[in-house]
Amino acid sequence: MEQKYLKGAAILTAASVFVKIVSAIFRIPINNVLDAAGRGTFQVTYVVFSFLLAVSTAGVPVALSRLVSTANADGNKGLAKRYFSVALLAFLIIGLTAMLVTFFFADDFARFMNASAAATGIRVLSPAVFFACIISVYRGYAQGHENMIPTAISQVIEVICKTGIGITAAIVLARLGYDTSIVSAGAIMGVTIGLGISVIILILYKKKMDRKSDSVLVAPDISHGTLGIFGKIMKVSGPITLSAVFMSVMVLIDTSIVLGRLQTALGFSEYEASVLFGIYALGLPVYNLPLALVVPISVSIIPAIAAAIAKGRDHDSALIMQSSLKLVNLIAMPSAAGIIILAAPILKVLYNYDMQLATTITMILGAASFFACLQYITTAILQSNGHERVVLITFPIGAASKIIVAFFLSGNPHFGILASPIGTLVCFIVIAILNIAFIKARIKNKPKFVKVFIRPLLCSAVMGVATRLVYELMHRLGSTIIGSCQLAVALYLAISVIVGVIVYAVLIIATRTVTITDMKLVPKGEKLVKILRIRS
Repeated sequence: MEQKYLKGAAILTAASVFVKIVSAIFRIPINNVLDAAGRGTFQVTYVVFSFLLAVSTAGVPVALSRLVSTANADGNKGLAKRYFSVALLAFLIIGLTAMLVTFFFADDFARFMNASAAATGIRVLSPAVFFACIISVYRGYAQGHENMIPTAISQVIEVICKTGIGITAAIVLARLGYDTSIVSAGAIMGVTIGLGISVIILILYKKKMDRKSDSVLVAPDISHGTLGIFGKIMKVSGPITLSAVFMSVMVLIDTSIVLGRLQTALGFSEYEASVLFGIYALGLPVYNLPLALVVPISVSIIPAIAAAIAKGRDHDSALIMQSSLKLVNLIAMPSAAGIIILAAPILKVLYNYDMQLATTITMILGAASFFACLQYITTAILQSNGHERVVLITFPIGAASKIIVAFFLSGNPHFGILASPIGTLVCFIVIAILNIAFIKARIKNKPKFVKVFIRPLLCSAVMGVATRLVYELMHRLGSTIIGSCQLAVALYLAISVIVGVIVYAVLIIATRTVTITDMKLVPKGEKLVKILRIRS
């Protein structure tokens, strides 16, 4: 079996880990510059931006990845180039339209979200929507060639600009005495600049790719009309875009409902509601970390499975699905367990923040992170097998469950802002279960779900107990010597995490959760088998 998809996954995983770590670092000074209301405004702005991004770009990378991969597998490289040129023209127009709508209707978006202070930040992000449309086409084209380097490079550039420019702008604007909405908009400005730079980098990288393939002198396949090509792209990307839009609309409506119900049902002011939403936002970077490891795997398997199916290699496609799902469980389960049992010290280390409400929110988001990861990989398996329309059923059902939970719980004084993380957890549980049901019913060479779930779950549970015991022991012994300050808690946390990783590594090898067959699918896996002494 070809191993390019695993190398691609490794590249994207490394980039995503870097991006998430830098993003977490970015949140620390930003949270010190912004007050709780500012954090809420910042998060609301991102919610609106994510919605607009989903509408304009969500399905494009996946669609181009699949179509280009299939065209190359059939030996029609000219058609692959044709897909790119038509997609680029179409999404230049779509991106420009989205940018203008975002800029001129920023106040309307902010009012809908019950967060009027977010309007300035939404305007600042309007060019980012245009840049993202262009980027999605270039990324999809490169991924279709199983080349994940352009995506990784552009992600790194984005986060470096977001962090450097965002922190600098926020600090300067805060010191100049601007109000929270302006400081929050300044903090988010780096996203737009980073995406603009990424466009330039991707254009230059594609030219380099084309020069390497020019020795074959592949011309675009003009036998396929522009409208026909565009229709084909939309046929594949449409359902994916709609599913992503459902999810973004879900978050958009959920945020609007929660902020609105906090004000109308519980009597909070808009400022007080933003403060609570800012507390909720503290747990989101931690929640997103496991996704950073899983999303690259999901992206990488789509062209690999599509190519295997196109060439009639059923065994290879089944092996990719099985190994990818197992890999996701091996990553997502211990990550979720770690977030749940160490939520309080994590918040203490990242933000010097120890409010019980924030800890509870983060614990719920930790559980949700596993099901979000499971949703990502099962959705990718469905999409790569040509069942992208299934998500038009699963996503709306999940979205509806989240919105219902948000409406009823956010108006209950015993829950309030907890409605957001609980709704997220319920949503992804529903989608993951439905996705698995469809995979079992629709895909012939389906993964063996029980086999890839049971052992990782048991290993993660034991690891979680061991990690918590070590942390409690370190905290009790250390608090009498160096206390419980932020730096001390960071030391206790680091030691407990290191012990947890070692325990988990020993468990997955000793219980044969990871086998020689699994390791052979990983680049340099044979060497790792010898180093880790995996026997079967």
